[in-house]
Amino acid sequence: QVQLVESGGGLVQPGGSLRLSCAASGSIVSIYIMGWYRQAPGKQRELVATITSGGYTNYADSVKGRFTISRDNAKNTVYLQMMSLKPEDTAVYYCHIDLRPLRDAVQAYWGQGTQVTVSS
Repeated sequence: QVQLVESGGGLVQPGGSLRLSCAASGSIVSIYIMGWYRQAPGKQRELVATITSGGYTNYADSVKGRFTISRDNAKNTVYLQMMSLKPEDTAVYYCHIDLRPLRDAVQAYWGQGTQVTVSS
């Protein structure tokens, strides 16, 4: 059984910073691409950033230069450092991890979501 647990969301003023974490636990053989998505009210879920097992990163244009994705392979954890936050960054943020669990094929897993609200 694999679980993803997110933490780090909250309320922050414009220009502020937050750091999200997502830890995968359970019977995991390998972890591949890790990423963050977000969904604002009334909008579709969108890609924020991804990072491969080799450390290659990809960002949505709207967050380039402000957000940084990283991973700790020893802890099966992915992070999203968010800086210079804007009200339009307000959304529920979900981590997404492609991994191979024990005795099964590669599957995609989602975190439970964490609310990020940017408001004065």
